[in-house]
Amino acid sequence: MGRGLAEALFRRRQAEEDAAKIARSAFAMDILASASEHGAFQASALEVVNGLAARLNCRRVSLGVRRGKDIKVVALSHSAVFQEKAHVVAAIANAMEEALDQSGSIVVPPIPACERCISLAHRDLARLSGACTVASVVMAGAGRRVGVITLERDSADAFDTRSVQLLEAVAVLVGPLIDVKARNHRLVSGRLADGASNGLKALFGPRRPTLKLAFILALSVIGYATLAQGEFRIAAKAVVEGAVQRAAVAPFDGFISSAPARAGDVVSDGHVLAALDDRDLKLEVVRWQSELAQQLQKYDDALGKRDRSAARIATALIDQTRAQLALVEDKLARAKIRAPFAGVVVSGDLSQSIGSPIERGKTLFELAPLDDFRVVLQVDERDISFVHAGQEGKLVLTGFSSSALSFWVKSVTPVATASEGRNYFRVEAQVEQAGARLRPGMEGIGKVIAGERSLLWIWTRTLTDWMRIALWKWLP
Repeated sequence: MGRGLAEALFRRRQAEEDAAKIARSAFAMDILASASEHGAFQASALEVVNGLAARLNCRRVSLGVRRGKDIKVVALSHSAVFQEKAHVVAAIANAMEEALDQSGSIVVPPIPACERCISLAHRDLARLSGACTVASVVMAGAGRRVGVITLERDSADAFDTRSVQLLEAVAVLVGPLIDVKARNHRLVSGRLADGASNGLKALFGPRRPTLKLAFILALSVIGYATLAQGEFRIAAKAVVEGAVQRAAVAPFDGFISSAPARAGDVVSDGHVLAALDDRDLKLEVVRWQSELAQQLQKYDDALGKRDRSAARIATALIDQTRAQLALVEDKLARAKIRAPFAGVVVSGDLSQSIGSPIERGKTLFELAPLDDFRVVLQVDERDISFVHAGQEGKLVLTGFSSSALSFWVKSVTPVATASEGRNYFRVEAQVEQAGARLRPGMEGIGKVIAGERSLLWIWTRTLTDWMRIALWKWLP
């Protein structure tokens, strides 16, 4: 009989405790829901203190957020601005720090659970504000203490154990929300400081071995790059050109008869590149030859008649006719346009212009030798100060990326040309031991060797130069 009564009392007590827990949770969830409706940190904090003050019949409720080792009061119930209450705010902050240092709730007058807690600052706050009872609970978030909620009452209804449990339930739920909003509310400098602090803790703390290993590795790389010396090379776009380039032009006005050569053909010395229509010239040769025969006949007749004046006139006409004949024969010989030397045709293709008229002096072909080349580098203006005549370098062509050609800088043109939004200087270089596959017009990347420098300087040179120009531009 007695045992059954004890079990019934236990179950009743358990049911009452469960009901109390549910009530506390519902109350705390209500406060949390009200605070979550606001996006700004200050509005959420005011919603928390105003809600607690109204529902728990408090004279004043204060909320403070931890800033390092101190507490900053950020919200007072029913007070948007509280600078004029500086002495009261300081007393509230002292009470909050007292609770934070002890990591527990403090109540004045004390309850059994808080009898051993130091409550000097809370007693001072009660004496200064005239409150009959004061209580503080600590908010936690992300495994650390983030702030304190302090409540003051004027009535004789002191905070009891159930009230403190209710406040602790609110602090548990509201703490993470206040912590997140407080972090987002801080200025960039504060966030950077927090990030730096968290990074240092993770780096030098007892955990995160992977991060420590990565930091040591990065530090080793930076140290090696600072001390080690490497080859400093200036990269630039490169084009292969012939050292000598000749143009084959039209010798006279005429029509294209044939054009066996075109760009890219390798030709020998005297090879016929194109031929002009020479039928009119051949007829003109025949005419002048006939005219010469007539003048010779007149000369012979004058000699037979011993007519000196007629002989002199015939001699002059013979010289004139021979000159005209030589001129026509020379034009006939030049009707076939030949290569001035052995090389490669760089430009020109008349195969689609057979029968078309051309004017005297028009460029028909351009030729370059096969055994003498030069490299033209387009060096960026940011790198031109490191390039001078006599330096060596390597050239890799697009068509022959597996092998590199050696060259040396011959001259630097002190005139810049704009291309693709940047300024480039023309640098001419001489190729050493050009291969048989090298052709004018080939493109690639050339790198001029400009001595040895620190690897760190080589890797960060472009960024450093950009920062210097940016600072020079924006600083007064």
